[in-house]
Amino acid sequence: MQAAAVQSLQTRPAAVPKPRVPAREEEEGPWHTEAVCRRDEAGLFFAPSKEPTAARLAREEAAKRVCARCPVMVACREHALLQPEPYGVWGGLTAAERRVVLGRRRRRAAELLPGAAEQVAAAG
Repeated sequence: MQAAAVQSLQTRPAAVPKPRVPAREEEEGPWHTEAVCRRDEAGLFFAPSKEPTAARLAREEAAKRVCARCPVMVACREHALLQPEPYGVWGGLTAAERRVVLGRRRRRAAELLPGAAEQVAAAG
């Protein structure tokens, strides 16, 4: 009898807990499942170590062309700005370009509302 019980336990698949998903993703579905970069050209989006400048610029332009045809480009860009993602091409912007966008958002917030710049800075 014990051997049958042990065999039964061994043949059952292990229970895998459902991964925790933020509430926004449960409601709308995760945006990244529709990202074009998940299907191809993934190596374009992050620099290899010691990449020459000309190669980096060419790779980034190729990555931006992939982003331009992506249906979730805006959501990807906002994710990268809110995190903030320090590396790679996200939503058609390089890390340097995202820093510029964040700086502009902080300045705009400071001009519109006193104290708002600190809230924007804390978010990204």
